[in-house]
Amino acid sequence: MSSTNKDPQGDLKTALNHAASLLQHNPVLAEQQALEILKVVPDLDPAKHILGASLRFQARLPEALQILKPLTEKLPFSAPIWHEYGLALAAAGNGDDAISALRQAVSLNPQQAEAWRALGDQLTLSGDETAGEKAIEKYISCLTQHPELHQATEFLHQGKVPEAEHLARDILKKHPTDVVAMRLLADIGIKLNQLDDARNLLERALELAPNFHLARHSYVIALYRGQKLIEALDEIDKLLTIEPNNPNYLTLKGTVLVRKGDHAEALAIYEKLLKNYPNQPKSQLNYGHTLKTVGRLEEAITAYHKSIELSDEAGEAYWSLANLKTYKFSNEDIEHMLSLVTTEGGDPEDQSHLAFAIGKAYEDRKDYENAFKYYKRGNAIRRLGHPYDAKINVYESVRQIKCFDREYFTTRQGWGCPAPDPIFIVGLPRAGSTLLEQILASHSQVEGTAELIDIIALSRKLGGKKRDNAATLYPEVLRDLPEEKFREMGEGYLETTRIQRNTDAPFFIDKMPNNFQHIGLIHSILPNAKIIDARRHPMGGCFAGFKQLFARGQTFTYGLEDIGHYYRDYVKLMDHWDEVLPGRVHRVQYEEMVTDTENQIRKLLDYCGLEFEEACLKFYETDRAIRTPSAEQVRQPIYKGGLDQWRNFEPWLDPLKEALGPVLDRYPID
Repeated sequence: MSSTNKDPQGDLKTALNHAASLLQHNPVLAEQQALEILKVVPDLDPAKHILGASLRFQARLPEALQILKPLTEKLPFSAPIWHEYGLALAAAGNGDDAISALRQAVSLNPQQAEAWRALGDQLTLSGDETAGEKAIEKYISCLTQHPELHQATEFLHQGKVPEAEHLARDILKKHPTDVVAMRLLADIGIKLNQLDDARNLLERALELAPNFHLARHSYVIALYRGQKLIEALDEIDKLLTIEPNNPNYLTLKGTVLVRKGDHAEALAIYEKLLKNYPNQPKSQLNYGHTLKTVGRLEEAITAYHKSIELSDEAGEAYWSLANLKTYKFSNEDIEHMLSLVTTEGGDPEDQSHLAFAIGKAYEDRKDYENAFKYYKRGNAIRRLGHPYDAKINVYESVRQIKCFDREYFTTRQGWGCPAPDPIFIVGLPRAGSTLLEQILASHSQVEGTAELIDIIALSRKLGGKKRDNAATLYPEVLRDLPEEKFREMGEGYLETTRIQRNTDAPFFIDKMPNNFQHIGLIHSILPNAKIIDARRHPMGGCFAGFKQLFARGQTFTYGLEDIGHYYRDYVKLMDHWDEVLPGRVHRVQYEEMVTDTENQIRKLLDYCGLEFEEACLKFYETDRAIRTPSAEQVRQPIYKGGLDQWRNFEPWLDPLKEALGPVLDRYPID
């Protein structure tokens, strides 16, 4: 007689646990297991819960809701059921109902961490960012036992980065495996552009806690900022495997795809999001940006207007309209923008965007005094959060000049990677670089990409640069490197930029303007690359930069004196490259390109070793994605009327003239 007695309850519990364990990596099998259990025990609530979750994972949302809604009525005090119901509602695009369900989940169990995270996502998506941040803080508090982390998080939200960093480091010293502290310190690192450190911290956190989704989200951002786009997409797909319709994950994936140049896929994501969340201003804004990039202008304008309708803080959307350069604001637009201007308080980012947009509106109406007033206001607000020290730029320019003398290049002749693929366009922003890129990208042998960060990232890596104001070993470190290292760096540049290339064209363009500071490095690692200096008259070029709001970097443009001194440093450094590398850089004066287009294009192509093609003269007919502020302008024939726009503002430009000083002798105003 057998002595083994099976425990039916134990078998049922094992079956339920097994089905639940399948949800994330095999929801189809989880569904099958749940259905098998329900055949045996037809009204088993835990099995129905698993079945509903498995259907959500498969994006079969109506079926999931049909299972889960009755469960919330039957088990109204079950936080896990309300949490799952909220996730399904969110995935189906029912944002308000999802928020209600998730609020019910966290009220029933304030320690339901993932419900707080989902609630934070939905609140942020609805436009209530303050409530969203508070929900995420609750999520973090559920994960950690250390109250100091709450204080550190609060410091970070208040912009007190050093205090937040100090606290987070102290916590990690005491508790070296606290993944929440790791993630917070990594977020601080991302903010400070310490991307390698941030990635290392997040990789360790995910090794310890693979299901810490907020850490993985931060990891995607760190990879994205570091131009590691394939890796970023791999990580975001891991999150989307768990929550296929999570709008924040989808938005982030769209952002990465845009940077990668996959605009069609990004547009499909944004269109899916807007179908489910038509009243989300940020999604409308992102959609508009991508539509603008691919040249679908009217649709972009519609998306920007929709974003304005949905948000109390519409500055970025209004600036996006202004930044099209071809959009004209109506009287109603201007009245609404002026009504949003604050005399004190208000979000600085929103107010600066708004000021630049109003400046553009007044300039279009030839009210130059008010236009300058608002450009000046926008720059002043921007400067508060983006300080600039002109002395540092002078110092770095002098270091470049001293390091890269004739002897340096003579002793390293023939070093580096011989590939001729890259065409670098350097100079100041708003100096015609997008026009040159569009002309060259119209040639059958050349592919346009974007303002690539790879050379700047390499300079930071060489210098061991971790903070914007920290001492660095670059460029002097190059003097101590062996020959093979230069070839390795050149090949590395070609490898890291390959993700930006979508055709078989033998040449590609890197139009990061700030690379003029790194021509010594570029020549050292890629001696056969082409380098083009896009230059504009100092008054026109500097004022164009002053009235342009840049998303990141270019902090020297927020004051007339600063931009004038920066232009002087730029000219001095370019003169040095001309002296030690004669003929290496081809200069294109914007004014000459505008007034003598065909001749200048032929010279440009000749320098690049390219045969003349008629398409380069008809560059405005070339259909390609363009990510810079001049996108719509270069989709039209060259316009000569913009050459002297700065003269309309001359009464207020004396500080710029004084800062430019002797440069104006070289480029006379009259």
